[in-house]
Amino acid sequence: MFQDLDTTLAALVEAELPLPGVAVSFATPDDQFPPSGVTLPAVAFFLYDVRENHELRTNQWETTRQTSGMITQKRAPARVLCSYLITAWPNESAPSPAQDEHRMLGEVMKVLLRHREIPRQYLRGELAGQEPPLPARVTAESRLQGIGEFWQAMGGRPKATLHYGVTLSVDVFTSTDVGPEVTGTAVRVGLGVDHES
Repeated sequence: MFQDLDTTLAALVEAELPLPGVAVSFATPDDQFPPSGVTLPAVAFFLYDVRENHELRTNQWETTRQTSGMITQKRAPARVLCSYLITAWPNESAPSPAQDEHRMLGEVMKVLLRHREIPRQYLRGELAGQEPPLPARVTAESRLQGIGEFWQAMGGRPKATLHYGVTLSVDVFTSTDVGPEVTGTAVRVGLGVDHES
């Protein structure tokens, strides 16, 4: 599931980022970045937090009619918020790497702000056709306790970052048969019981 979200985000950025030759990576943005196989310039999406989205939690049930006429019910999927830390990594041999870093990060931000939901044409794997759609947002708040401590733990110098959240539907419940479909109603009208006098 998370690998499908990664490939979905890569498809979105690769299709809409107006900068040529920028790789999309999901590697840890530590002092060893970029990993082998990734050439700079690159944008790194680091999945650092996964938790249930309580704001979108629902106790509703979904009802489905089977071809046999049987009605089944299933609880709505759990909603899980995936939080990414996004960083831009310019080619250090470029004339102005700091400006390139900020340009890349700004263009990625514009791509992400353009979509309040991940567009269906970019959904990959088990996310394709997922209902409800995947809400997404560039967030002001970070789930990290301290960004300075994060960079210290990564062993690298602090970088400008975007915080991005995408909410997935996670189907963890099974369907229950509730009976055959009711196709009509019958009303009986008649006389009362006769009583002998």
